[in-house]
Amino acid sequence: MELRVLNYFLAIAREQSIVHAAEALHLSQPTLSTQIKNLEEELGKQLFIRGTKGSRKITLTEEGMILRKRAEEILELVKRTEQEITMNDDILIGDVYIGTGETEGIRPVAKAARIMRERYPGIHFHIQSGNSAFVIEQLNRGLIDFGIVFGNVDLTKYNAIETSYFDTWGVLMRKDAPLAEKKNISPGDLRDQPLILSQQEARGSALTGWLGQEPDKLNITATYNLLFNASLLVEEGLGYAIGLDKIINTSGNSVLCFRPLHPRLESRISIIWKKYQVFSKPTEKFLDILHDSLELPD
Repeated sequence: MELRVLNYFLAIAREQSIVHAAEALHLSQPTLSTQIKNLEEELGKQLFIRGTKGSRKITLTEEGMILRKRAEEILELVKRTEQEITMNDDILIGDVYIGTGETEGIRPVAKAARIMRERYPGIHFHIQSGNSAFVIEQLNRGLIDFGIVFGNVDLTKYNAIETSYFDTWGVLMRKDAPLAEKKNISPGDLRDQPLILSQQEARGSALTGWLGQEPDKLNITATYNLLFNASLLVEEGLGYAIGLDKIINTSGNSVLCFRPLHPRLESRISIIWKKYQVFSKPTEKFLDILHDSLELPD
C-alpha cells in the first residue's frame, strides 16, 4: 500500500466523486480509477459504493470508512516524521501534541507552553480533548506526544510526572434541585436519583466504588464524554451529573450549581508519555521546560 495511493483514496472520499478528485489531483479519471481498483484488489475489499446513473456521488463502505480513518492517521504521522527529520539543528520549530480531559490540571502544561513559545516562537501546540480512554488510545497510536490523565498510571507502559493538582469530584445540578440545599453530597443522597455519568465511570471505577453500588444498580439516565454536554442535559432537568469541579462555570446567572462529594473523592493529575518513546526535538525541549516550570512558583 503506497502513501501516494492513500492520498488518492482520501481525495475521492473527500470529493465523493472520482471526476472531481481527479481534477483536484491533476490526474486523468482512468488513471485514478485504475489506482483505486488496484487498491481494492490488494485489500480484497470494496472501499466505495459507486452511484447510479442518476447520482454520481460516491460513498464509503464500512471497510472504506475504516481505511479513511487509518489513512488520515498514517499520513499525519508521515508528515510529522518528515518535519522532525528535516528540521535544522540550529532552529527549533515544530509541533507538540497533547491529549487531555476537561481539567484545571492543564494549567502547568499551559504554563510550560507559554514559556516555550516565548523562547521558541516556531513551536506550535495542538490540544485534543476527550476522556481518559481517548487520551490513552491516542497516545498508544502515536498521535499525541503527552497525555493528561486522572488517577493511577500504569508505570509498566508509561512514564509519568505527578503534578500537585487534584481534581475534586462532585455533583452538577440545577439550583432549584432538591439536593442543591445541601453543602455536600453523600452516596445515600444519590441513591435512586437520575444520574448522568461519564462513559468511563458508568462502566465501573473509583466513583461507582464510592457510590457503593454496581453500575447496573444505579439509575443512570445518560452518559457523557465531555462534561459541557452533560451540563446541557442537567439544565434541561434530565438528572444529576457527577463530574469534576471547575469545569462548568456555575457563577452569576447560571441555573446550575456544584456540590462536592462527601466523603471527599479526588483524583491526582499526571502527565504521561509512552515508555521508550523517541522524542522529537520540540517534544524533548518541552519536557525539559515542563519539569522546570513545575518547580517554579506560580
